[in-house]
Amino acid sequence: MKKHIYQALVLIGCFISYSAFAGVCEQGDKARIWISPRVVKAGEPIKVMAVSSDHALTELVLTLPNGEKQLLNTTVNDGLPHHLSAQIDTLGEGQYQLEVKDKNETLACREVFNGDNGTKKSSAWNDDYEVFYSAWIEQLFDSPVSENLSFPSLEPVLRNPERNFLHNYLGLKEDKSFPATPDCADFPYFLRSYFAWKNGLPFSFRSCNRGSAKNPPSCTSATIHTDFVNKTASLATFKALSNTLMNGVQSGNGRTGLGSEETDFYPVALKREVLLPGTIYADPYGHVLMLSKWIPQTENSAGILFAVDAQPDNSIARKRFWEGTFLFANVASAGPGFKAFRPITKNNALLKNDKLANYSTEQGNMTPEEFYAQIYRLINPNGLDAKQAYEATLTALVEQLETRVQSVENGEDYFRKGGGTIGMPNGAAIFETVGAWEDFATPSRDMRLLIAINVLQKFPEKMLKFPELFNLTADSAPQVKTQIEELHEKLINEKKIHYVRSNGEPWELTVAEILARKPAFEMSYNPNDCVEVRWGAKADTEEYASCKRHAPPAQLKQMAAVRDWFRDAKRPSR
Repeated sequence: MKKHIYQALVLIGCFISYSAFAGVCEQGDKARIWISPRVVKAGEPIKVMAVSSDHALTELVLTLPNGEKQLLNTTVNDGLPHHLSAQIDTLGEGQYQLEVKDKNETLACREVFNGDNGTKKSSAWNDDYEVFYSAWIEQLFDSPVSENLSFPSLEPVLRNPERNFLHNYLGLKEDKSFPATPDCADFPYFLRSYFAWKNGLPFSFRSCNRGSAKNPPSCTSATIHTDFVNKTASLATFKALSNTLMNGVQSGNGRTGLGSEETDFYPVALKREVLLPGTIYADPYGHVLMLSKWIPQTENSAGILFAVDAQPDNSIARKRFWEGTFLFANVASAGPGFKAFRPITKNNALLKNDKLANYSTEQGNMTPEEFYAQIYRLINPNGLDAKQAYEATLTALVEQLETRVQSVENGEDYFRKGGGTIGMPNGAAIFETVGAWEDFATPSRDMRLLIAINVLQKFPEKMLKFPELFNLTADSAPQVKTQIEELHEKLINEKKIHYVRSNGEPWELTVAEILARKPAFEMSYNPNDCVEVRWGAKADTEEYASCKRHAPPAQLKQMAAVRDWFRDAKRPSR
């Protein structure tokens, strides 16, 4: 009799415990919960990320096997996409449930237990994966606004479990030492293929040419790789694909025509809900950036759109949207603008343009002024405060200068380690070549610097041309313009950068000095010149006295022949 009573009590206890769980625990239409690693092991930590494309998320709740509920400490991103992330230090044996909520409404539920959860995975890039990819990119490169975020390569980013939600996701210690050194063109492909590898998704890319002065690049048919699909692919498998990408992808892949269907990327509508982290920006001259985060506008601060990019020396840096970084021009040789990866369907096919919900060629019909005005309206929907907008522009220039400091220093380090004179390519090839010139010369960066200087100097005039962007009228704009000109003169003498001279001593330059040296930056990109020359120092000055290395006369003659490109801040057509 006692045995039967005991068994009944156990059953009642189990029923009470079970009843504490959600009656139906499944992923929702409004949100989805992801966990890492793929296989949960008792006693080991797991990471949780809940993501929604259009719904605010306020809390993550963990239900223990005994029915107890715990509110998890979360990191919240209340933007697009909305996502919450948390870490659970340890899970024991038994069944757990995770719920993500918006206040009292449960938006998604997921069961978690020791071992493979057996969750059926999609083998296609559906909307759930696209939003997850976007949230993953944002977390990879998130950092306080005040921080000048940069890395020597992508390796420390992916090897950091606090940044990389997919770190050791496969449980193979696969992120410990694998190489991750993509350059500008490879960068978005590397991240997209890495995400596909970890999540068992297909991946595609094409071989493209570089186009011509009259036509944008064109591409071959896509090669769709299924080596990762529905399996735990080895590091060697990913490395093999990565090597193929590094050898096959170049700047032409991003500059394809906006109306073409034989492309890896398609142009998207200029809408806030479309321009999510992971969207690329391909400029008309071959540089590629990837959106990483939107900072909303507040009463006291302007909004910011952040992106990240890779350089030929493999360094990674965060940039903010402005004319000095996101170059835009309507040219016959490229289809520039914001673009997204063309998704792969269940039957390993790539969607055509008319099947893509966000496909748009509107960027092709815009002048540069219209393009920039449209994006600024998205970043600051309530209009810009003129002072805040000017200060944001100046900050962006300073960030650009600080990034250049490291690029120039990389060239100096090459010579300190015994490197010899670097050969200089002819003509327009100075912008797109390989080897040491690509790694250490800065023609593209200096072209952008000259454009950025022009943007800052012309900022007061911009208020007269687009007063509505600053909530001004034609009558009030001239007075505010005068105030901004006064602010400009004050701040450019306060903002400073530092570089290290050839003798190892630091040297300080104000932004005012940088602006005064603008003509010198038309001839400052050759790494064979000393660091002082590369920062525009004049001969017979204390700053210049430590300079001991100069570019060969023949190279100086080549540079003088193409100086107009830099003076006019306009790259030549291919």
